[in-house]
Amino acid sequence: MPLVPTTDILAARRGCGALNAIGAEHVTAIIEGAEAADSPVILQLSQNAVRYHGALAPIGSAALAAARAAKVDVAVHLDHAESPELVREAVALGFSSVMFDASKLDYAENVAATREIAELCQVNGVWVEAELGEVGGKDGVHAPGARTDPGEAVEFVAATGVDALAVAVGTSHAMLTRDAALDFELIAALHAVVPVPLVLHGSSGVADGDLVEAVRAGMAKINIATQLNKEFTAGVRAFLDENPAAVDPRKYLGAGRDRLRAEVTRLLGLF
Repeated sequence: MPLVPTTDILAARRGCGALNAIGAEHVTAIIEGAEAADSPVILQLSQNAVRYHGALAPIGSAALAAARAAKVDVAVHLDHAESPELVREAVALGFSSVMFDASKLDYAENVAATREIAELCQVNGVWVEAELGEVGGKDGVHAPGARTDPGEAVEFVAATGVDALAVAVGTSHAMLTRDAALDFELIAALHAVVPVPLVLHGSSGVADGDLVEAVRAGMAKINIATQLNKEFTAGVRAFLDENPAAVDPRKYLGAGRDRLRAEVTRLLGLF
């Protein structure tokens, strides 16, 4: 099945897994895990991952090529882009969607910057996600008490014209434990009034049962990154512990990829 628009995946499923890749092993594991689950998937590359590679084109082109060869529908998404230039590059490469993150700006500046990006992307057929306020955990700062106001969310979507909205409902980025306390009443309230799909960032910190309940309450796109990195690292560490003389990266990175693939299949099965 070909590379598809992100909106096609969201239209076909109530809860969609949006999984972050760092390198080629992540890309392969995410797509193979989705194929094993017989599930579409949104494959994400964050601005931090792009910075790690030094440029978007090498890893972005690889992700797009892998998506085009997949046996299930795959959308390729630029996650947490704070740079308009990076967004423009993703659009030019053929990304399915972007998440423009101007949440560090004050409300008026966020609206103005996001509206400009939304107009640029949509005229090129690219779906746009934005963030209102700041979901906790970025740059190591956990703020699980942050909450999105439903009325302000409605105003923000109308003012910017975005296609989806990341909201603060109790999660925090980069959590290593899965004990975040979600505000399900707030999710339902946001779902009732916000006219675009809601996105749950920081989902690695949420227990399986609560992820399922979040989808039932109205979350459409579930972003997961840290949980995947934990599984990948555990696979690599276990292999090297058992094979301390190993020097072939294909062996230990392959072990990480295998463990990550299994976790992708399991997580997509939840949704």
